[in-house]
Amino acid sequence: MNENAIIALLDRVLAPWVRALGLTPVSATDESATLRLPFSGELRHSGGVICGQVFMAAADTAMIVAISAALGEFRPMTTVSLNISFMRAVRKGDVLVTARVLRMGRNLVFGEVELFDEDGKMAVHATTTYALVN
Repeated sequence: MNENAIIALLDRVLAPWVRALGLTPVSATDESATLRLPFSGELRHSGGVICGQVFMAAADTAMIVAISAALGEFRPMTTVSLNISFMRAVRKGDVLVTARVLRMGRNLVFGEVELFDEDGKMAVHATTTYALVN
């Protein structure tokens, strides 16, 4: 998928509040996608770090793009599981979100998502399962 196709996909399928995160495409291959989550002070909670909910939404979104790239198009899907580990607090800077399809089954897709802070250090790791809905 090219940048324009990813932008069109995000505009079409995301809830308005997820679109408001401002995720932008960096790259996509047949089995992965990388999005940029731009920093905004509004994403931080009272402790001064970006909220976990933001990272969960970004991980889920990147995986939708990666699965769509692997399929060659968007197909209706739903998140079955999203298991996430918050490994490092992020207080500032853009975050790169890379999602990889690990196994594409007929009905289930398994994936992994890594989020890296502005210093290139992994801040979040997630594993995912999606059901393709026909």
